[in-house]
Amino acid sequence: MEPPRFSSLEICSGAGAQALGLEQAGFDPVLLIDNRPQACETIARNRPHWQVRCEDVVDFDPADHSGAYDVDLLSGGLPRVKSPAAVRRAADEGERHLLKAAIWLLTAVRPRALLLENVPDLIEKSAFADDRSWIEDELAHAGYRPHWKVLNAADHGVPQNRRSGFLVALADGCPADFVWPEPDPGPIVTVGEALGESMATHGWPGARRWAAQADRPAPALVGGSDRRGGPDLGPTGSKRAWASLGIDGNGIADDYPGADFPLDGTPRLNVRQTAMIQAFPEDWVIHGRKTAAYRQIGHAMPPPLAAAVGRAIATALGG
Repeated sequence: MEPPRFSSLEICSGAGAQALGLEQAGFDPVLLIDNRPQACETIARNRPHWQVRCEDVVDFDPADHSGAYDVDLLSGGLPRVKSPAAVRRAADEGERHLLKAAIWLLTAVRPRALLLENVPDLIEKSAFADDRSWIEDELAHAGYRPHWKVLNAADHGVPQNRRSGFLVALADGCPADFVWPEPDPGPIVTVGEALGESMATHGWPGARRWAAQADRPAPALVGGSDRRGGPDLGPTGSKRAWASLGIDGNGIADDYPGADFPLDGTPRLNVRQTAMIQAFPEDWVIHGRKTAAYRQIGHAMPPPLAAAVGRAIATALGG
């Protein structure tokens, strides 16, 4: 007997990684919304039957899309909210406005469940206490029970220590309590295991030795801001962590290392390899030039992590 399928509305959908994981967990989107043209094109190319609207969530009126009402799940991987103490300009407050818009949208469309992903600090740090209090008050008033948790993608088959903060809320009357997914029982996937074969694509003789010493998960990929320059693997601390794995984090390569790359060289990752670190499927094509493509990947939620949380939500909904 086929397991039940559920409907979803996804906001801030990016390159579609979260929606892809949720699809694996049994959720079919009636609509996906993002304001970046390259991300909308990525989704359209990979899932042409999904309906995508390229607009700001703040401007979205569900009355213009009747299918958005009464979906089983409202989901979104929201831009990283900064601590109130770190906000210095109006542009820095935009992420918090999106968080509030997501909660307001929930009260309009009345899904059975909510899934929002953001920084771990939103859940763990006292600086965000007012945000959590406001969200919980709004959810309680609307008839939803919140659940907060920080999960690490490395615990769910992703070769990356990427900690994400999650808010899951269930409408009163759901048939079962929500239970967070347990870590996968198998061994942690290392960078060498994930990328070793790709490093040998063009005959680099050092690929096998490189893979053997890249023996742990990667640090979190950092997509960067649209307000800064080209792609790299993050701030100084992140680059040091990548260097310890034998990766030059000062940029993104155009291709795999060639046969003439030094035996003991330190290669850069290309866009396809960063997608592997995020556990995108091999056939998922990222639209755009190198910087735009890498930012879509770096901002994504790894699909296996989204699938794990999605399966837990589906179980609570009666799946």
